[in-house]
Amino acid sequence: MAVEDYKWYYDLSTGEVSQGKTPGFENRMGPYDTEEEARHAISIASARTHAADRWDEEED
Repeated sequence: MAVEDYKWYYDLSTGEVSQGKTPGFENRMGPYDTEEEARHAISIASARTHAADRWDEEED
């Protein structure tokens, strides 16, 4: 099995979490190492976006 088969993904269209890649990459966030991380995909992405925005503002 490939490493991706053991990773976790969050499906934006359904809000469900699954292990292993599933069809529909345009609605999939991940990979995440744990199911718990995948369940918090939206908040993780939001925190990363805010951190990047702060970094951009400091660079300007």
